[in-house]
Amino acid sequence: MKLLPKIFILISVFATSCDDRNKYEIKSNDKYENSKQSLTVTEQKNPGRFLTAQGNNKKNLLGQTVVVGKVYNNAKVVSYKDIDIKLSFYSKTGTLLEEDHEIVYETIHPGYNANFKSKYFTPKGTDSVAMHVVGAKY
Repeated sequence: MKLLPKIFILISVFATSCDDRNKYEIKSNDKYENSKQSLTVTEQKNPGRFLTAQGNNKKNLLGQTVVVGKVYNNAKVVSYKDIDIKLSFYSKTGTLLEEDHEIVYETIHPGYNANFKSKYFTPKGTDSVAMHVVGAKY
């Protein structure tokens, strides 16, 4: 008879300890999902912060400025598409001559990049081109 209450107490202690561990795992998963969702919202609201554009330019035989570049997605969660890049054309002295927009119609997943190439009849005296990502869809 003395053995039966001890077994009952042992089983009840074991059952309640297993229940607490499951609650902890659920809370841990909730924290992970919440942080993942907040990161997603941050990346969706600030595409210019997570997308970078780099490239170079040259003149072709027709006198056009050929801009060749890459757009990099540095986000951790969000894929971007229809990336809007502002191209600024400068003279040798650094004077802004003209601005234009280029849209890259590709989906770029986190950690990947996309190439683009455009041709422009730029103003006389154009020496360099600067690129800056203005916006994107997700």
